[in-house]
Amino acid sequence: MKNIVLIGMMGSGKTTVGQLLAGRLKRTLVDTDKLIEAREGMTVSEIFATQGEIYFRSVEAGVAQALSLRQDLVIACGGGLPLQEAAMAALKESGAVVWLDRDPGDIFDHEDMTGRPLAQAGRAAFLEKAAQRREVYARWADVTVTDFTSPISTAARVREAVE
Repeated sequence: MKNIVLIGMMGSGKTTVGQLLAGRLKRTLVDTDKLIEAREGMTVSEIFATQGEIYFRSVEAGVAQALSLRQDLVIACGGGLPLQEAAMAALKESGAVVWLDRDPGDIFDHEDMTGRPLAQAGRAAFLEKAAQRREVYARWADVTVTDFTSPISTAARVREAVE
């Protein structure tokens, strides 16, 4: 079966919704950031601080290419992965891309921003980054989900949309 690829800003619920979705559909969840952290032996923030964003994006692209060759996955992408044309094209080829389009102000105000690279410059910068990414997310998305009343309802909307 084709993959389900979740995209959106950090804090939009990709991992939480992905876990629920994977459980209900009897699929494996792969969170690209967690996979990178396991391979590199450090957090995404530490990779950014010690190796730089270019290095991180290179590793991220390789992970995306490898995952695109597999099936039956729910893939929770890092928020910046859709900015990489080749990596995202491969993932889109492997399945349905679902954009979790949660209000960025709500994300910043209600999620833990500790250690999140995009949150370090403050709320205004986070909102600006989200605005810059909207067009990219919209371009890749096969489906857009905007129901965030609960993770269970969001997962249900994703499931309905891809079935």
